[in-house]
Amino acid sequence: MENCATDSRTETAIFAGGCFWCMEPVFDKMPGVLSVLPGYTGGTTPNPSYREVCEGETGHVEAVEIVFDPAQVSYRELLQVFWRNIDPTTKNRQFCDYGSQYQTAVFYLNEQQKREAEESREEAQRENRLGAAVVTEIRPAAEFYPAEEYHRQYYKKEPYHYQRYHDGCGRNWRLKELWGRETE
Repeated sequence: MENCATDSRTETAIFAGGCFWCMEPVFDKMPGVLSVLPGYTGGTTPNPSYREVCEGETGHVEAVEIVFDPAQVSYRELLQVFWRNIDPTTKNRQFCDYGSQYQTAVFYLNEQQKREAEESREEAQRENRLGAAVVTEIRPAAEFYPAEEYHRQYYKKEPYHYQRYHDGCGRNWRLKELWGRETE
């Protein structure tokens, strides 16, 4: 797949970290990140809707597409933030969300991203405090379908609801258990 970058000075990363609402803010605040777009990827249904993805029949996962300036932030740094904001030891689940649409994955756009993703997965395996097997997949990028407008920047549009969801899922507790500290 071609690099989906917007111009020659930017690059793109695609990560599936469970609920895309919770992945947006951690990348949005990073210097050098130009945009974070929630969406769906990895499945077979063209132009899926949120409802279709939630039903678990499309093969798609919730993901974020990140456009970044590699002069300000590296792909490796994005990977480090990704791992520390997911539970890579569970399959088809992230925190309180269950189903294949919530599995974690790194979707690489070129061989360098693949190599860095595989190396970072090995680091996550060594560094997670539980010693549990890391099951996050490293997969070639597939068509990325942007989520519906109401999902974009949800944490800003609906801060109260977002924070209740984020906190209620036990996300911070599990991340602290895995990595030794809360991350957001």
